[in-house]
Amino acid sequence: MGDRGTAARGDRAPSRVTGEGTADLGDLSSPHAVRSAAFSETSALVVVFGVDGRCLVANPALTRLLGWSAADLRAAPFWDVLAVAEDREMARDCLLRAVRHGEAFPQEADWVTRDGQRRRISMQTDALRDEQGRPHAMVVVGVDVTEQRRAEAVLRRRATTDELTGLLNRGAFYAALSSVLADPARTGCGLLYCDLDGFKAVNDTHGHRVGDLLLAEVAHRLRAVAGPQDVIARLGGDEFVVLLQDADEQHLSALAARLQQAVREPVATVAGLVSVDVSIGTVCAGPHALPDEVVHSADQRMYGVKAAHRRVRQEGSAPSRREAPSPS
Repeated sequence: MGDRGTAARGDRAPSRVTGEGTADLGDLSSPHAVRSAAFSETSALVVVFGVDGRCLVANPALTRLLGWSAADLRAAPFWDVLAVAEDREMARDCLLRAVRHGEAFPQEADWVTRDGQRRRISMQTDALRDEQGRPHAMVVVGVDVTEQRRAEAVLRRRATTDELTGLLNRGAFYAALSSVLADPARTGCGLLYCDLDGFKAVNDTHGHRVGDLLLAEVAHRLRAVAGPQDVIARLGGDEFVVLLQDADEQHLSALAARLQQAVREPVATVAGLVSVDVSIGTVCAGPHALPDEVVHSADQRMYGVKAAHRRVRQEGSAPSRREAPSPS
């Protein structure tokens, strides 16, 4: 077991590599042999394209990663083989700039493997020139950054997304609100501040598992009722907000009624059906209003609605009072 995997890349013995653009790694006495060995052994993707976009030479790292053979790459222009459909024109333009004008720039794009997968490639491109200094080919040295970009995307999502519900988090919501309020093309915005009624009782009675399921279902229902351009976020706990662009009070009131109806519907959980209500405060804000003041105003209105809900529940549960008989 200890012997398996011990031949690390830096420790392995020199091996003879054969094929186009390769050399005997046991003999590195000439500059040509060194260049050939570097071309064959580097983990970077190295490929040279001619004026017609067809591959002139590709190193083993590229063919291993993408699954295309040298013959595949020579059979058609690279934009028809490697480039994703939406990037083909850009890839063709990149080659033409290099071979016609000697212009080449670092770039990043998706390349397609032989089995149809996408790999994100960070590239340094350069024009190759003939003895008269005229550009006549383009060399690309690339690095596969697919996993790195995926990891970065995960970190970005975590930085802006509430993990439980998948909605925007507090920071991302404030950024969106600030952007809308600062947009000179907008007439302002509308905000609904939603706070669940009865959630604490559900959480205390049935535990966090049921409570988390309930919050996720509420988030799902908010998405289903709100418009496709509306911004929905979880501020924390059982507080949610819905941000609308260019909305008036009538629109906000109608949306608040639909949201309340959706949230009130019982939720199926491992503990059976559970129900909550929601108090919603609404506010319309003009352009250049301060985000904190907009949120505070909606929050205060929400508390007014919550107090009214509480009075209704108390009055509904209080015993009826009989009038005392009048003295005869």
